[in-house]
Amino acid sequence: MAMTHEPGPTAGEWDTIASLTQRLDQHSTHQGEMRRVLQILKISEEAGEAAEAVIGVMGQNPRKGFSHTWDDVQAEVCDVIITAMVALQRLTPDAPAVFARHLARIAERDLGVKPAPVETPAPSPFG
Repeated sequence: MAMTHEPGPTAGEWDTIASLTQRLDQHSTHQGEMRRVLQILKISEEAGEAAEAVIGVMGQNPRKGFSHTWDDVQAEVCDVIITAMVALQRLTPDAPAVFARHLARIAERDLGVKPAPVETPAPSPFG
């Protein structure tokens, strides 16, 4: 499958993630490691919501029947991705570069081609 744009999130998208992380931090009652641990747990919560949406699309909950659409599933998967990006941002101020390097390794391993170097944005001031 051909890619139509550069792989991975853009600098602007990482800026949005940094802003979301900062906003969430302002409303958190936890600090440091506990905040990071809870963010990782949040990924599981969001993944569960994606699974619930798939079950709803398939009509496999006898109490709810066909309760979701594939658009709902797409939205829930996006929530998983955003939550994971916030988690990575909380783990390292160099999240964009860490993600780009990891994606390049996965692409090389699984696609068998060395991807073009990915330019990563400067670290966020919110780091």
